Amino acid sequence: MNYETTIRAEAADGVSTDFSGSRTLAAPAVPRWLIIGGLGVFGLLLAIAAWFALAGGEPAAVGDDNSQAATVTVVTPGKTSVSGEIEAPGTLAARRPMPVGVVGEGGQVLRVTVDAGDWVQRGQVLAVVDRSVQVQQAEAQSAQIEVARADANLAQANLDRALQLVERGFVSKADVDRLTATRDAAAARVKVAQAQLAEQRARNQRLNIYAPASGYVLARNVEPGQTVGAGSPALFTIASGGEMEMLAQLSEEQLAKLSIGTMATVTPTGSEKSFSGQIWQLAPVIDQATRQGTARIALSFTPELRPGGFATARINSGTFTATILPESAVLADDEGSFVYVIDKDNKAVRRAVKTGAVTESGIAITSGLSGTEQVVLRAGGFLNPGETVNPQPLKQ
Repeated sequence: MNYETTIRAEAADGVSTDFSGSRTLAAPAVPRWLIIGGLGVFGLLLAIAAWFALAGGEPAAVGDDNSQAATVTVVTPGKTSVSGEIEAPGTLAARRPMPVGVVGEGGQVLRVTVDAGDWVQRGQVLAVVDRSVQVQQAEAQSAQIEVARADANLAQANLDRALQLVERGFVSKADVDRLTATRDAAAARVKVAQAQLAEQRARNQRLNIYAPASGYVLARNVEPGQTVGAGSPALFTIASGGEMEMLAQLSEEQLAKLSIGTMATVTPTGSEKSFSGQIWQLAPVIDQATRQGTARIALSFTPELRPGGFATARINSGTFTATILPESAVLADDEGSFVYVIDKDNKAVRRAVKTGAVTESGIAITSGLSGTEQVVLRAGGFLNPGETVNPQPLKQ
């Protein structure tokens, strides 16, 4: 039996030659860079697997419902003592506005001595009204007193003479009685004339417009040359003592929490300055249309408080215990305010709540929560009732 032995030698061009004289093609060599790259990828996969092993990560079990559950941050709020505060809008007004008009018969205004924004004292002249005709009437009345006094003197003289003659029989008793009556009537006419003069002078004094009380002039509605009379509208408006107030509009529930003497802070619209006051009157009735009542807050005078302007009042309504939640945790829709709490099965449950005062720490929840629940802090608007979640406590 013969065996053929073939010895192949690889030439530089990749073609092998056997010693039998035949030429065959050699298999191509694997590039070195490809081998190095494959080893690098393999090492990276080993590193990732080692990291998961050290971190305790385990692949999710097939069919585990929580593997795709949304992660939400929850908080257990507890109970907190809260200083209650009611915020209410309203308007500013004079506490005791006094319209000042014409008291006498009126006439042409000669001079106005004050303007809006001035302080006046009780009895101060606000406007001077022409009294030239009334002065002449007073002079005529004064002359009537003299006429009446002359008649009274004559009647007295006639009575005295008659009394001297009655003893001699020249004058009868009836004549004496008649002369006595004439004397008495003349004396009465003197008193009537004196009273009429006093009345005229009093009327003349009332022609001028006087301040009925000390205070702050809010409005001036008269000018020199204007004719005024008893039917004219108010010429001035004065805030008695300069006292101001705010008419805060409150709901029935809010009014029930307040009492007279409760302190409040009032901030006029457009101003950063606040003023202290206190409630001096609570409305005894509720407006049937708006279902609101008025709390009248007394304020001391200051130029920044302008009657008719808008303001906001913050009224202290006492201290109470409530759950405080951030605004992000409290949601609202057509059914009212609500939060999401997480039950023992890690499901989101909608819970209706009633909100109270807004504090620096958040919103006070007056009912609906005991404070021991796990409440979704954020992203509650993306949850649905009954949805399974992965709750994570808030890190302090």
